[in-house]
Amino acid sequence: MARTMDDPHPHSSAAPALRRLLDLLASGAATEDFAEVLAEARRQGAPAAVLAEIDDATWLALRVHRTMRQHRRREAELTALFDTAGDLAASRDLDAVLQAIVRRARMLLGTDTAYLTLPDQAAGDTYMRVTDGSVSVLFQTLRLSLGDGLGGLVAQTARPYATPDYRTDERFHHTGKIDAGVLDEGLVAIIGVPLLLGGQVIGVLFAADRSPRAFSPDEVALLCTLAAHAAIALDTAKALADTRAALAELNTANEVIQAHSAAVQRAERAHDRLTDLVLRGAEVPDVAAAVAALLGGEVGVRDAEGLVLAGRTPGADGLSDAVAASRAEGRAVRAGDSWVCAVLAGQEPLGSIVLHDRPDLDDADRRLFERAGVVTALLLLLRRSVAETENRVRGELLADLLSSPDRDPAGLTARGRRLGVDLGRPHLVLVAMVPTAERARLAGAASRYLFGSRGISAEHGEAVVLLLPEDGGSTPGDAAELAADRLARLAGVPVTVGAGRVATGPVALAAAYTEGLRCVRALGVLGREGDGASAADLGFLGVLLGDGHDVAAFVGATLGPLLDYDTRRGTELVRTLRAYFDCGGSLTRAKDELHVHVNTVVQRLDRVEILLGHDWNHPERSLELQLALRLQLLADG
Repeated sequence: MARTMDDPHPHSSAAPALRRLLDLLASGAATEDFAEVLAEARRQGAPAAVLAEIDDATWLALRVHRTMRQHRRREAELTALFDTAGDLAASRDLDAVLQAIVRRARMLLGTDTAYLTLPDQAAGDTYMRVTDGSVSVLFQTLRLSLGDGLGGLVAQTARPYATPDYRTDERFHHTGKIDAGVLDEGLVAIIGVPLLLGGQVIGVLFAADRSPRAFSPDEVALLCTLAAHAAIALDTAKALADTRAALAELNTANEVIQAHSAAVQRAERAHDRLTDLVLRGAEVPDVAAAVAALLGGEVGVRDAEGLVLAGRTPGADGLSDAVAASRAEGRAVRAGDSWVCAVLAGQEPLGSIVLHDRPDLDDADRRLFERAGVVTALLLLLRRSVAETENRVRGELLADLLSSPDRDPAGLTARGRRLGVDLGRPHLVLVAMVPTAERARLAGAASRYLFGSRGISAEHGEAVVLLLPEDGGSTPGDAAELAADRLARLAGVPVTVGAGRVATGPVALAAAYTEGLRCVRALGVLGREGDGASAADLGFLGVLLGDGHDVAAFVGATLGPLLDYDTRRGTELVRTLRAYFDCGGSLTRAKDELHVHVNTVVQRLDRVEILLGHDWNHPERSLELQLALRLQLLADG
């Protein structure tokens, strides 16, 4: 400025050059353009004082130009940082925020590429989280072991590092994998800064050029600021993820609590309803209907022997495996599209309960179904207890009836009426026998067999006697056979059952007992232990043992097919069979007796075999046939 003040007209010749410098400043021209102003003044032969003034002005203009450029760069950097902060505040997408940070790092530093690596705790290494400007797939998928490469040095020291030429820099540990990725990407100058959170390095932010370059302190500081934003973004994302996970857990816990509360309330209502049914004296079908309404399916109940007590259930064979599994596991089990629960009293099986049409049963409904099994067991136990008590009292009546029926028939009938046993109605008497040591088991089995019916039982003499109201649906022999089978399953030993005839009144019932006793003894003599039969089922023995001596029934049962055939066809099969037996089985003598050809006798006997079976001429069967033929001849007079 001293030189300018010595000249009385300093601006007269320097003014155009000064205006030119101002124009260059205003237009943001390059640095080289400012030097051109002084060179132009020299070419024009400007005085030394003017050249000195232009030189000073050029120096000042360059300072202003550099300051303005720094301000513009700082403004751009601040703008980028504000934009990044805005992205961080507005975005919930971590990937988008990190991508924006990496892209701005590349833009502000003017590098060819930028990228960010994060540690993988599970794998024990670091991986490329975000890249921008990368063209190498090998580099983009690169994974770095902890401590390797420039990034490893940054992570270990928590300080930024820059290298103008990565390949020749020996400050960090080179590996073949990393060097290959860097070479494939063509990178030379690299700068890396740590992502710090609470003093801990949680990642590294990089910027890199494909040509040698020295990074300035301002560039390092700028990248560190972007790295701090990236660390905040990662921390925010983690906190947000933790919050969301906590909210999800809370929502799940709340749903579980609500579901559990609803299940508890439903279970309480179901328990109250089922308990009320039991206390009001409901029957098994009532409980089954209530359970079906609660669970929305069809419910069936069977007793321990497979007898259906309520609803619909699969066959006993189809249930046995599922009931056994339920009993072993102590819970309801699935069987196809149904659920099965064993009904138990301790370890004693009382039956089973089956839920149909509910293939998917949640835990709450399953527990409700199992509770229904417990309630059913309680109901069956109560009924059995009552039935056993009643049966003991009624059993005393039966014992007195069998011991002294003639003493006071009217008194016995009146006593039975008070106990709910109408001796004035037809009843069937069954006499069951087992070895003496097993009689107590047979008595208990008889009580369970009569459970739910109006029958009574009592031990009498060497047997257990059952008195059943006559239902008209089966013969005494069928009833005896059914009782033998079910009593054997209940008692666990073979049971032999003889049936007396259907009778009415104390005296007739006592006589029916005597007939049944003879039948059960006859079964033992015939080697048919474990079987059940009536006098009518014992053939000619039944005629001898039965009190009624029902000759017509015996003849009809033995010769019925032949008598019917003779009646329909006008043949003489019965007469031919009688002649054959009378002649000692001789065909020749029989044809003389009948006055027919021997072939006719053979043809008639062939027809007899077709009608009576191949064993008609065996000793035991032929004895019955001969007795029946004699009785039929006597009956015809």
